[in-house]
Amino acid sequence: MSLRSLLIGIICVALCVVTVCFAELVTKYIQIGILQFPPVVIGMFTFVLIINRLAGKISKRFHLTPQEMLIIYSMMLVGTMIASRGLLEKLIPLLVSENYYANVPNKWEKLFFPHIKRWLVPWNPAGEAQQGVAKEFYEGTLSWSRWQHWMGKWEIPLISWIILVILVYFSLLCLATLLRRQWVDNEKLSFPLIQLPLELARDEETGAFFSNRLTWIGFAIPSVIFIYNGIQKFIPSLPEIPVQYYLNQHFTTRPWSDIFYTPLYCSFAAIGFFYFLPTELLFSLWFFFAFSRLQDVIASSLGMIMDNMPLYPTHFFIGYQVAGAYIVLSFYLLYISIPHFKRVLKNAIGKKVVDDSNELLPYSVAFWGLIISFLLIIGWAYVAGLSIWLAVMEFFVYFFIVAIVMARSTAEAGMLMTETSFRPIDLYAIFASKSTLGAQNLTTLAFLDAVFTRDQRGLLLTAFLDGLKLGDGVGIKRRQFLPVFAIAIFVALGVGTILHLMIPYKYGGITLYEYVYQGNCLWAFQDHAPAIESHISHDWRAPTFFGVGAIFTFFLAFMRFRYYWWPLHPLGYALCASWTMIVFWFPVLVAWIIKWFITHYGGMKLFAKGRPLFLGMILGEFTMAVIWTLISSLTRVPPPFFPWP
Repeated sequence: MSLRSLLIGIICVALCVVTVCFAELVTKYIQIGILQFPPVVIGMFTFVLIINRLAGKISKRFHLTPQEMLIIYSMMLVGTMIASRGLLEKLIPLLVSENYYANVPNKWEKLFFPHIKRWLVPWNPAGEAQQGVAKEFYEGTLSWSRWQHWMGKWEIPLISWIILVILVYFSLLCLATLLRRQWVDNEKLSFPLIQLPLELARDEETGAFFSNRLTWIGFAIPSVIFIYNGIQKFIPSLPEIPVQYYLNQHFTTRPWSDIFYTPLYCSFAAIGFFYFLPTELLFSLWFFFAFSRLQDVIASSLGMIMDNMPLYPTHFFIGYQVAGAYIVLSFYLLYISIPHFKRVLKNAIGKKVVDDSNELLPYSVAFWGLIISFLLIIGWAYVAGLSIWLAVMEFFVYFFIVAIVMARSTAEAGMLMTETSFRPIDLYAIFASKSTLGAQNLTTLAFLDAVFTRDQRGLLLTAFLDGLKLGDGVGIKRRQFLPVFAIAIFVALGVGTILHLMIPYKYGGITLYEYVYQGNCLWAFQDHAPAIESHISHDWRAPTFFGVGAIFTFFLAFMRFRYYWWPLHPLGYALCASWTMIVFWFPVLVAWIIKWFITHYGGMKLFAKGRPLFLGMILGEFTMAVIWTLISSLTRVPPPFFPWP
């Protein structure tokens, strides 16, 4: 780590944040920051590589080392996630949306306003709907003097929420420290998302990657398609090369018509990532996705009610199977990590049994820091209006079940997107109706669910673990990543918060990206309002299908633990109903077919030889995404569709 790498990293984080904010909120067509491997980061990283090579030709003093390059990359990765779906796209609109969209029919002024603490939002909960600070946020055209006036209203809520955010991020840093040795050194997970940046950084010394013909063949495959599709947007008479197809249009009669939304997205970048996964894991991922659709057909044939899981794209009975799978899978991961955690605990209480000098944090700091920050988070939630026991459940599920399984899905399964199929409140609904929680709890949960527990894309735990694994690849001491992550977090929070306030006040939230300003920020309130207004009876299907999912996952975990030949991975079952698999099931299937043929007929030698081809496909598709984002921003012509919505 060097001072210049930190300074360049700060500049690059700021540029990534600006690009993400305008591309995703204003341009709206390409979501270049929502993935766990954001396209804007790889595009910016490629630009830095080009500048670095040019600078190296001028003088070797100006040439950045692979270590410095990956420090910059890790900072951009963390900063981009915060600016996008990881935090700010969910937090900022949430603080005014319930006031702007409150009206007589939905009765939010009566149901929610009395239970919102004054310091949580920039408007007055004792006042009426559509107060000025919310109205001008959504309708825009704000002058500089009015901007200064409203910023005073935002100060206390932003400080209050950022305190909670910092506590959550510190908890995730502690969790990353405690998990790293088990997942990296003991289980030797592959971390597919680090393959391309690691290859690009190493290429600064070897030159083997960009001089390989297969790299450029892989780069050309998606590039030609997206260049053509981009030109087609300027010349609509040209036919488009489709990279999406909707299978549901062929399912017109029951029970087939009850199959949940099943698109076919052809992402060459996703195929490239999944190429690096074990063949049996690839099989499990697409097999269990198909299994979820088969369940839809069977359930419809039996006359079951085909309602949806609240706020998630799957049927109710499958969503609760996934919830059971998460619980069992998290305990399975804990069980196989018991020897490691015993050593961590001994270190934490002063018995030095393992060397932690090269960990992100000393084990004692990580262990006690996680406990103390968790308690402070519970205290914050309690002051905000949540019952203590419910706050414990909410954040225990978030940290120790959902976050761990989601991080595992990227570290082991190379998932480009982290998304669940249930919230902690859905686990409560297994035992009792949501109506029993009361208006105060449901109101506070609506805020916390929208910020942390509903949409998991941009989960920073994966960025921390990927950064540490990247450091191992080029010999960076892990402890050095602590200031790297901290600086990236604060730069992204500072720059991103300003932009996320300036953009809607200038353009008007109702003209910007619908998901951010009219979707996620409202859905939890819409879901909780009926439970506050009238009693909702307990649904017997919740515990029934939760039990089915738990038992089946236990069976899968037992078979995988006991028999090395067992082909089905419980992670595939846990992810089967998520938006992640809806988007990526087809690339998983294609990668599985390709890899099966390569390893079956060419062995590991041919597999290793093919690496540059698939890494080039990743680089090509993500580079095209950044290029067309810039072109679209300048011309206001929609870019070509990219197959990871």
